[in-house]
Amino acid sequence: MRDLGLLFLRIASAILMLTHGLPKFQKLIGGNFEFGDPIGIGAAPSLFLAVIGEFVCPILIIVGFKTRWATVPTIITMLVAVLIVHSADPYNVKEKAILFLIAFISILLLGPGKYSLDKK
Repeated sequence: MRDLGLLFLRIASAILMLTHGLPKFQKLIGGNFEFGDPIGIGAAPSLFLAVIGEFVCPILIIVGFKTRWATVPTIITMLVAVLIVHSADPYNVKEKAILFLIAFISILLLGPGKYSLDKK
């Protein structure tokens, strides 16, 4: 049951993250680089990094390919969301990012389980 639980955690968390990453990906490929600059590197690089953390890496996490490595950009993205972007916001605003952070840290620590490309 542990491996089924890990599969469910991986797929559910990553699909939910994709709902945030897809609009950013569409914005990026559409050439619209208007985006926040929470860490001071510019709007376009910030958008690019957010797309990696919220769109590219969740796809890798769903299929379980380089899963532990793929969680790192997503974890960093959620840390930026919690600690910088939403730092002054009330808890209920940053709660979603905190829940994603917990899920992806759990995946990093536990690994992908046997139902993944990593285990094939």
